[in-house]
Amino acid sequence: MSELTIRPLHPALGAEVTGIDFAAPMDDATFAAVHAAWMEHLVLVFPNQAVTDDQHIAFARRFGDLEIHHQDIIKSQAAPEIFRLSNVDDDGKMMPVDHPSIAQISLAQRWHTDSSFRPVPAMGSILHGLEVTDEGGVTCFTNMYDVYGALDEGTQARIADRKARHDFGHLAKLAPVKPLTAAERRAMPPVWQPMVRRHPVTNRTSLYISPIYNDAIMDMNEGEAMDLLARLTEHAGRDEFVYRHVWSPDDIVMWDNRCTMHQVTPYDLSRRRIMHRATVMGDGPVVAA
Repeated sequence: MSELTIRPLHPALGAEVTGIDFAAPMDDATFAAVHAAWMEHLVLVFPNQAVTDDQHIAFARRFGDLEIHHQDIIKSQAAPEIFRLSNVDDDGKMMPVDHPSIAQISLAQRWHTDSSFRPVPAMGSILHGLEVTDEGGVTCFTNMYDVYGALDEGTQARIADRKARHDFGHLAKLAPVKPLTAAERRAMPPVWQPMVRRHPVTNRTSLYISPIYNDAIMDMNEGEAMDLLARLTEHAGRDEFVYRHVWSPDDIVMWDNRCTMHQVTPYDLSRRRIMHRATVMGDGPVVAA
């Protein structure tokens, strides 16, 4: 077993993990220790991991099957398990700032949780910072257990047993992204997810929203729903719930999509930024708390 050192980074969530090499196979005891730390801290930071995409993918597969994104403009052509959060194309050339991929990537500046628009949303995400920016581009994570626990009783009662709609197509209403093709729309119809969920491992209760995909709440008119979502999103961004990760080259950051949201702060789109993500598929539908 690797000798892991785990250092908490924020009172609410986040821990740095050293003593592991992603380039080497991970034994069962190390996997168990990493998984336990992940469940406790929600977000894990692994510094100085200069790995290939194949090594990144091999580590991610220890946690489950991996998503293949439904859009060709986002996934890597060399390794389809890699979701490219990058302003640089597969050939290493900078994309123009008006490229549809840039518009879509820039929406990550809004709070969200990955793949919430799928009937079975993503379990976790593992992001490798290959080239990072000196200013901006900070990734913020919020603890949705604590966010839910800090809601007043009236709001908790208001969202109990309610569902929010998660629609990948909602992105097109927020930015000039590439419209969905008919095939993509058929593959990714809107889904309704419980607003309060129970974690399948920890059994803890959290708020479950994903504002860049949410466009409705069941049994609410549009104005009421959008107002509630805006207030919940603002609440989730309070400092006491949020860890802000300032990237160094070859950081790998892993987070639990079942109990966190994240967003990235703005950065200069004329500066190269290459981030590769492997996304671990969920093992079952969202369970209402």
